Amino acid sequence: MGGNLCGMVEGLKPAAGMVLIQVVFAGVNVFYKLAINDGMDLRVLVAYRFLFATAFLGPLAFFVERRSRPKLTWKVLMLSFLCGLFGGALAQNLYVYSIKLTSATFASAMTNLIPAITFVLAVIFRLETLTMNTISGHAKVLGTVVGIGGAMLLTFYKGVAINLWSTGINLLDNHNGGDNLPPKEPGNHVMGSLMAISSCFFYAVWLIIQAKVMKEYPCHYSTTALMCFMGTIQSICFALCTQRDWAEWKIGFDIRLLSVAYSGILASGLILTVLAWCIKRKGPLYASIFNPLMLVTVTLLSSLLLNEKLHLGSILGAALIVVGLYVVLWGKGREAAKVGELPVDESIQVIIDSSQDGGLEPQGAIAVGSKNKTIPSN
Repeated sequence: MGGNLCGMVEGLKPAAGMVLIQVVFAGVNVFYKLAINDGMDLRVLVAYRFLFATAFLGPLAFFVERRSRPKLTWKVLMLSFLCGLFGGALAQNLYVYSIKLTSATFASAMTNLIPAITFVLAVIFRLETLTMNTISGHAKVLGTVVGIGGAMLLTFYKGVAINLWSTGINLLDNHNGGDNLPPKEPGNHVMGSLMAISSCFFYAVWLIIQAKVMKEYPCHYSTTALMCFMGTIQSICFALCTQRDWAEWKIGFDIRLLSVAYSGILASGLILTVLAWCIKRKGPLYASIFNPLMLVTVTLLSSLLLNEKLHLGSILGAALIVVGLYVVLWGKGREAAKVGELPVDESIQVIIDSSQDGGLEPQGAIAVGSKNKTIPSN
């Protein structure tokens, strides 16, 4: 009985970790809104975000993993550079530019393409099985479509207002920097759409590469610190090339510093470490499928802290997201049970065909293709 309970708790850890990740990321969106309202350049915010994350994670990774860390190779450095590029500088800055050329609502809605893009990439690189003649395969596809549909409904359809509560709190009133906001440039909707899609694509690519990094260098803190360090260099170079006004780089003890500290230390520091661990345990698709939950949390936080009203579309969209998420997890659980997947990292070894050397197959992280087998190590 005790063993079953421990196994159940162990199996729930990745799901609990992903829920925590989406709650923290939702808080980043709230701070982004406050920083924009205060007139902060988001390209500078991205650079400071990774700088704070590196300063926090570097010493932590050095001391925590100094005895268990394997030798750092050029391959790991190159993969870390790609992680910082795709998951950091490119994804974040393209997202910022998509907001600039379209709108924050449109760009936020586009992020819900990440699970679908990750699913396609994972199937292409044989990191995820897609057997349409099985119930689990149907469940993964159907759940992904339902979850994305719910996120789109939550974003684009409002419906009637529903007054469940009224806190009377509006943080935007306390940091009203409307006079300092730069004038909006006329945006190209098509170009902004392409940038938003590109941001989702690069984020999905990062999820795939991160799985490979965790196989080559299984140290959560060190890999995240390396990614943030690479992202810092790339983001600072990009920000310096596009923002020459040094006044935009000044931050004091205000909402800008709080936004940078929260997004850098907590979101890009500790939480990215948790995300790397979840990717190692369950794979990139499992991590990406939780992404729509962030919209649900953002809706609740905006209602509580920014005095935004809940609407019928928000409730219906949230319900669809939960249903889609449950269907996908049920499908993956059924699939894992068939191949004998166990909840402990070390209990699974993935035998990779020698012809696939250098591919993107993570060890013990993802449901494998038809040519590979999973066997318990004990």
